[in-house]
Amino acid sequence: MTRRPNSSRHVLLLAVALCAAASFSRSAGAAEGIPTDVLRVCADANLLPFSNDRGEGFENRIAQLIADDLKVPLAFTWWPQTIGFVRNTLRTRQCDLVMGTAVGEELMQNTNPYYRSTYALIYRKDSGITAKSLADPSLQGARIGVVARTPPSAVMLRHGLTNLEPYQLDTDTRAHHPAQQAVEDVARARTDAAIVWGPIAAYFAARQQAPLAVVPLTDEPGASPFQYMISMGIRPDEPDWRHWLNDFIVRRQGDIDRILAEYHVPLVNADGSIRAEVAEPDGYRMADYRSPTPPGLRGAETVGPAEVERLAKAGAVLIDVLPTPPKPEGLTAGSRWAPPPHRSLPGAHWLPNVGYGAPSAEQEAYFRTSLEALTAGDRRRPLVVFCQPDCWMSWNAAKRALSLGYQTVKWFPAGTEGWRAAGHELVTLEPEPNPASPNSISKMAN
Repeated sequence: MTRRPNSSRHVLLLAVALCAAASFSRSAGAAEGIPTDVLRVCADANLLPFSNDRGEGFENRIAQLIADDLKVPLAFTWWPQTIGFVRNTLRTRQCDLVMGTAVGEELMQNTNPYYRSTYALIYRKDSGITAKSLADPSLQGARIGVVARTPPSAVMLRHGLTNLEPYQLDTDTRAHHPAQQAVEDVARARTDAAIVWGPIAAYFAARQQAPLAVVPLTDEPGASPFQYMISMGIRPDEPDWRHWLNDFIVRRQGDIDRILAEYHVPLVNADGSIRAEVAEPDGYRMADYRSPTPPGLRGAETVGPAEVERLAKAGAVLIDVLPTPPKPEGLTAGSRWAPPPHRSLPGAHWLPNVGYGAPSAEQEAYFRTSLEALTAGDRRRPLVVFCQPDCWMSWNAAKRALSLGYQTVKWFPAGTEGWRAAGHELVTLEPEPNPASPNSISKMAN
């Protein structure tokens, strides 16, 4: 029988792990647990936004990234995420990896953290509450939902918030999801507000008919923390597996962050500040093209390296829109300058300078006629548009392809760096000739 840690710190960490983590696991293989035949995943079949048996959770998605990187199939073993979860799954070797656990959880060995999140305050936007912290006077007297024995319950009392609506922590998720219920009760005006783990708060708030405010909370000095680093969990006797996972987290952090952003997971920076979520604009991005991008694009599907590889094999057209590098300043008149080779995905077509928010008439015609030539006029043929990470050029170009009537546009935000991080090779490309005027490509590339 496993003894639950007695210290308050351990109780808090375990509470976060039980409330927040949906678990995955991996089959034991050579090199201390690194799977070689199948990635076996233990997960809760009904614990969105983390996991479910339809593969709709963000931990399902991140587990698939790991399986793709290992080049092994992914399989699941389902078990409710409650007391006894680790004992009945990881410890009995039905699974080999827990995808979400608070750093410091002593029931298993932690990898390095792959995200840091926080508890969030939720209230209806029409409620008259305007709080950005628990100290806000607009919360006084409000009926506030909170999951029992989670960190916010102690901090609420510190601020005189005593009109509480408690929800059970340890429960069978096959029948009940208390944190989800807390969000839905706010939307239905059964309570005035709620404080739940941020990933749950943001995910279910976005699915309510009533507009809800989601306010990620920052830690308060001298109080129980709201913010926790989340890692993966493995057995303690598998150091090679831990090293492999830590390397994976470093290499694929960009892909992980993009998945988390799709689920609106509140992310916390190393200094404890809340990371701002990038909203999708209605029009095109007009400046600061190398900066964080939204998690998706309306009308297009966001894809990762594994999906791009499958699409390419199925005949999709890969479109690289990285602009040509500018000439160095200070060159004398008549000086010759050779730009560095452009490295991109095998089989891709490089259409430089077509991702600006307001392209010239010549750039727009180059993009339009090139797509027509590369797809043979078939608007249903899949297009995969990419650049580099944090590159609005690819977002703009994918949006423009949609406006031109292409029906199967895929946006690959990780771009060439994400492709290389996934273990794939890059090749040297030249700009695609202009179908309307092949001799004008040198002009288009400037």
